[in-house]
Amino acid sequence: MSVLARGGLGPLCAAARAVIPCLWRGKYFSSGREPAETQVTPMLRHLIYKIKATGPITVAEYMKEVLTNPAKGYYVYRDMLGEKGDFITSPEISQIFGEVFSQLGSVLKNCDISIHLVEVSRKLSEIQALTLTEEKIPLERNAGSPVYMKGVTKSGIPISWYRDLHDVPKGHSFYLAHEFFDVLPVHKFQKTPQGWREVFIDIDPQVSDKLRFVLAPCVTPAEVFIQRDEMRDHVEVCPEAGIIVQELSQRIALTGGAALIADYGHDGTKTDTFRGFCGHKLHDVLTAPGTADLTADVDFSYLRRMAEGQVASLGPVRQQMFLKNMGIDVRLKVLLDKSDEPARQQLLQGYDMLMNPKKMGERFNFFALLPHQRLHGRSHPMNACQSKPSVSPVAGFGELAWR
Repeated sequence: MSVLARGGLGPLCAAARAVIPCLWRGKYFSSGREPAETQVTPMLRHLIYKIKATGPITVAEYMKEVLTNPAKGYYVYRDMLGEKGDFITSPEISQIFGEVFSQLGSVLKNCDISIHLVEVSRKLSEIQALTLTEEKIPLERNAGSPVYMKGVTKSGIPISWYRDLHDVPKGHSFYLAHEFFDVLPVHKFQKTPQGWREVFIDIDPQVSDKLRFVLAPCVTPAEVFIQRDEMRDHVEVCPEAGIIVQELSQRIALTGGAALIADYGHDGTKTDTFRGFCGHKLHDVLTAPGTADLTADVDFSYLRRMAEGQVASLGPVRQQMFLKNMGIDVRLKVLLDKSDEPARQQLLQGYDMLMNPKKMGERFNFFALLPHQRLHGRSHPMNACQSKPSVSPVAGFGELAWR
């Protein structure tokens, strides 16, 4: 099993930035909250020096620097997870989120299992190791190696940490990417009377230590990622997500397995979703960079296009439907019957957060990649340890059937 963790950003496919000797237009929109008083962070000073030296930068380059810069990156050093951090993920909201995935363990039954985590965040990798590994067996660490940490889980499964998906050994695998794709850098584009123009980030000429959005005065190389029949007037494209999906698709087509992608997203319908979170609240993306999480909703229609021809794709399916198909209601009933009143209230609150359409129920989506043969019932099912064909619905993407 390979897990692409939230901080796990590989090398980015950033289109080369053209030299544009023209004047840049002023700020035209804002993502997140309007900025308050300017806070000059080390990352802001770094970005100002960078922009003064090379000119305005793309939103993708901005996200890459803010989140994964080796010296000042948000994911590299900041303790961002949990109630005292900036965000929490579904497993922290309720135990039943993880428990409904126990059915997926059947595809790994009687197989030789190892776990591979793609994670660049030093903080998160330490949390993962503390939670997953056996204390009696010391971790192996090698900062200069593609496998920078190794250990053994409490159930005796070998586990390894990587910084890049390309370093993970190829073979029949189940890939899980949970809240991973929404932090990959996006290029942003605005439709104008002159055609598509990419959104860049520049220094505000009125305030020397403040950043602003500007429009490129002419075409930039990244514009090639926009669909010719695009009807929206503002789009976000993530080339890095396309590269990762193509890599996953090639692996699955060659050696079997499957990938499950769970994230905030849409099916090619939304426009400006770039936003920041600090202390569990919306935060202006250009204010105090390096102190807040940056995210943009995943465009699943783009991921589907990148996978076409190699593997089949399913979804996106809204979280409410996916978890219901996975039996969350059944598991909730079992837990409620065994719990005291305080625990019951906690379970119900977590269930509401996960399933309520006004909360995570409709904003969070699940998307799967799997071999074409799996959907057509031929001799290459998801479970490599079985040989007979399977035409049963894929877990989570079809109604839960009882036998």
